[in-house]
Amino acid sequence: MALPFPLAALAAFALMSGDGGELADRLARAAPQADPRVLQLASQAVACARIKDPASRPRTLSVIDYTRPSTQRRLWVFDLEPGKLLFEEWVAHGRNSGGDLAEHFSNETGSLMSSVGLFQTGDAYRGHNGYSLRLRGLDAGFNDNAIGRAIVMHGADYVSEAIARDQGRLGRSLGCPAVRREVALPLIDAIRDGSLVFAYFPLADWLQHSPYLGGCGAAGSATAAAAP
Repeated sequence: MALPFPLAALAAFALMSGDGGELADRLARAAPQADPRVLQLASQAVACARIKDPASRPRTLSVIDYTRPSTQRRLWVFDLEPGKLLFEEWVAHGRNSGGDLAEHFSNETGSLMSSVGLFQTGDAYRGHNGYSLRLRGLDAGFNDNAIGRAIVMHGADYVSEAIARDQGRLGRSLGCPAVRREVALPLIDAIRDGSLVFAYFPLADWLQHSPYLGGCGAAGSATAAAAP
């Protein structure tokens, strides 16, 4: 069940470095259809990831807002340097996460659910789903089993505007964020090899305990204590 967007998380976001806030503003201007509050949290996660791994240089940020129905475009891919929008796409969720709306999330093998949190992209390869992209979950306890679960981004015939219109929802994956077959190759090539993917749903436990939310320090402790 969706919980109200935590005001504590937004208060903690205000304690972030100026760079994170400036990034959120650029992303919101580039993608006016996206929820600016989700973009704020995604920008905060990017700032924390850079603090935790100063050597990392993510070129892009992909944001998935699982509060939106699968019939809507709910994946945004940004070039981080100019904050330019590269893709605005449909994306499927896991079979056991819900119908048109995703409501359930898991980090467990065999759950057939999507996971929330911050991911780092790995290498691309060709497998039984065609051109695919490995995802490494960075949020301990929430998505860090992604490699073991074989959670990857890939193209799928069940993801299309026509299917969304005819069925009232997209087809569902085994937990992977699947995209349209025709966009898979250019999208994956744009975000492969060390970029970041932020998958959002207002799960209170994740919002309270993720090491990438709350400002990476004192703000994080404040968020953990105050969030519902």
